[in-house]
Amino acid sequence: MLTNLQQQPADALLALIKLHNADPRATKIDLGVGVYRTGQGDTPVFGAIKAAERKLVETQDSKAYLGPEGDMGFVSALAPYVFGKDNPTQDGRIEGMQTPGGTGSLRLALAMVKAAKVKRVWMGTPSWPNHAQICADLGLEMKTFNHAAADGTADMAALRSAMAEADEGDAFLLHGCCHNPTGIDYTNADWDEITDLLLANKLLPVLDLAYQGLGSGMEEDAYGIRRVVRAVPEALIAQSCDKNFGLYRDRTGALYMLVAEKDQLPMVVSNAHALARANWSQPPDHGAAAVRLVLEDADLTAQWLDELDTMRERMRQVRARLAAAGKTGGVDLTPLGSQHGLFSIIPFTPDQVQAMRSQHGIYFAGSGRINVAGLTMANIDQFIAAVADVTG
Repeated sequence: MLTNLQQQPADALLALIKLHNADPRATKIDLGVGVYRTGQGDTPVFGAIKAAERKLVETQDSKAYLGPEGDMGFVSALAPYVFGKDNPTQDGRIEGMQTPGGTGSLRLALAMVKAAKVKRVWMGTPSWPNHAQICADLGLEMKTFNHAAADGTADMAALRSAMAEADEGDAFLLHGCCHNPTGIDYTNADWDEITDLLLANKLLPVLDLAYQGLGSGMEEDAYGIRRVVRAVPEALIAQSCDKNFGLYRDRTGALYMLVAEKDQLPMVVSNAHALARANWSQPPDHGAAAVRLVLEDADLTAQWLDELDTMRERMRQVRARLAAAGKTGGVDLTPLGSQHGLFSIIPFTPDQVQAMRSQHGIYFAGSGRINVAGLTMANIDQFIAAVADVTG
């Protein structure tokens, strides 16, 4: 029976990792994998998480099941950072549940979109590849519009056109901040307009908040999410702690559901629980328990935020150095200075991508997406010189 399956193409990013690892050059640079790296090239465990894990080892007295909703203490502790401390549940209209990372949260959100008989999901492109893959796997119809304008800003004209074309009740999948893969975010004024358009066209927002805190700050990066949630009747919000707590392999995320009337919440949540039960039964506990302990302890919270500030400042320094290089060969690196998060796209041709690998040992996605955290003050001039060489 299994011979009825068709061979699937290898994951491009995993193939890139193998190519980088096999390269014997000491000067090679990995800009492909989407993890934060220090100036020494490490992806460390947060000190605040280490402290919470020690506390967890000492105090956790059971590994019994928690249920499909996971650690609700984690979900509640995280909500003020997503929705604001003044009214994180929007007067009882928001409830959440733990998920296996941001991918699990998005999978569950889109499964709920399908269960709610939403006809179409709209998404700006380019986008994180798994967005389209999840929609395809669920059998959801996807429509796309252009995300990035030629001047390095978000293409609001394309978004306006898409929202005008959409049918009432269609879903729009929007990145909350630190857009993957372009690094091009909506401004606060853009979010104000987006909120009005969602309301006017009666559209369902599905908001992906995978990188909160890696752009301008935890509060600043939540502006768009909060602006939409305060205004619309319904929304689904997928949040991830994989990046801003460094919990990549522990798969720590949450899905929050906003309903029009709070008495609708039990019914909506029951559907989310049933879908989670059929997919993963219940999420892994360790990462969420560690985050909960961090957020319940004022000293650990301060330590975590300080570590996050250090990450963000390092990426800002890298972006500033790239932007200072300006016109480099045949490309302009200036726009990278105003972009946010781990990723940006440089408009390399396929031949130039290959030349960066073969001639200079610099590895990144074929789309031209680079992880700026893979650059350090020790190798960034090497990267800029390589860009000038292959694009000049």
